[in-house]
Amino acid sequence: MNPSQCRSPHSTHHSARPAHSFAAALRRVRTVLGRTSPSAILAVVSFGCSMSTHATRPARLGQAVSSDALVAVLERPGPVVLEKIVAGDWVVERSGLINLGSEKARDAGLEDGGEPIHLYVYALHHPRLGTYIVDSGLEERFRAEGGNDRVGAILAAAMNTDALVVRTSTKEWLAKQRERVAGVFLTHMHFDHVLGLPDLPDDTPIYTGPGEARAKGLLHAFVSGTVDRMLEGKGPIREWRFQPDPAGRFDGVLDVFGDASVFALHVPGHSPGSTAFVVRTPDGPHLLAGDVSHTRWGWEHDVEPGTFSNDAAQSALTFHRLRAFAAAHPQLTVHLGHQALREPTRKPSAALAAQ
Repeated sequence: MNPSQCRSPHSTHHSARPAHSFAAALRRVRTVLGRTSPSAILAVVSFGCSMSTHATRPARLGQAVSSDALVAVLERPGPVVLEKIVAGDWVVERSGLINLGSEKARDAGLEDGGEPIHLYVYALHHPRLGTYIVDSGLEERFRAEGGNDRVGAILAAAMNTDALVVRTSTKEWLAKQRERVAGVFLTHMHFDHVLGLPDLPDDTPIYTGPGEARAKGLLHAFVSGTVDRMLEGKGPIREWRFQPDPAGRFDGVLDVFGDASVFALHVPGHSPGSTAFVVRTPDGPHLLAGDVSHTRWGWEHDVEPGTFSNDAAQSALTFHRLRAFAAAHPQLTVHLGHQALREPTRKPSAALAAQ
C-alpha cells in the first residue's frame, strides 16, 4: 500500500468549529467513509497506516547502558536545570486516559466523560550542551480564529480541539530564551505531542523512539496527515537506538549525553516507541513519564491508560513497571503525561535564573 494512500479521505483542514462530542465525531467519520471507495477502505483495514510518512534515520546521540547505571547515580545531584511549561489546557474523553474497565475504576464509580488535562513541555537546560525540550507544546497558530488549519477536520472533531486553550505557545516561549533549542525529544508521536513543532526552526533535530513513525494503526488514516503537516520542512526524525536492558527493568536505557545527566527509557505500549526520561537536576532526579500514565487518578490508584494506547496489554505492563520503579526510588519527582502530581511551575528554577 502506498503511504500516500494512507490518509483520511477528504482530509481537508478544518475551518468550522468542530463537534463537541465523540459520538458526533464518529458520525462524521462514518459520513466520510460512506463517500470512500470500498477498495480504499479495504486497503486501510488490511494494512493499517503509519503514524507518519516523514523520513527517519538512526540517532547518533545516546549510549546504551544498563538501568543499573541509572540507579547508581540517582542519589547524586545532577547538572541539568528542568523547566516545566504548561503549554495549554484541554478536555478529552476519560476512557482514553484511564482504563475504565479495570476493577479499581469500576469500584470507584468512574464513568466516561470529559476529563480536563494539560499539554506540557519540559526544557532541559544543560550547562555545557545547551537547551533541549521534551515534547513540543502548541504552535502559535492555535490562537488563530477557527483553530489551526494544519489539523485535519475529522481529527479536530474527534479529539475536540475546539476545547484546546493555549497558555504558552512554543513560539512565545522560544522568544524568551537566550539560546536556540538544540533538539526535541518526543515522548512519542501521537498528534498532541507534535503540535508545537512548526514553531521551531526547521533544522532543529527531532528524536523519537524506535519504530514510532512507522507504527501501524487503523486510526492513523485520520492522524498521519496532521502529523506530517506538523513535520513539514523538518529534517529526518532521529530514532533512539535502544538495546535490551541487561538489568531487565525496561526495554532499553540510553545515557543521552554520555554524562549520566539525562537517561532515556524505552517504555513501549502506549505507542511502540514511547520514551520516558530521567533528568538529574541540582534539586534531585525527575521522571518524565510521558503517556505511560496520563492522569493523577490513574497513577495514584495503579490503573493504566485506556483506549488511547496502541497495545493495551503492553501498556499495562509498562505502566506497572514504571510505577514500581518510582516507588522503589522515592527521591524521584514524577511528572505524568497530562496531569500534575504536584503543582507545575511556569518559571525556571532559581538555579537557571542565576546562570
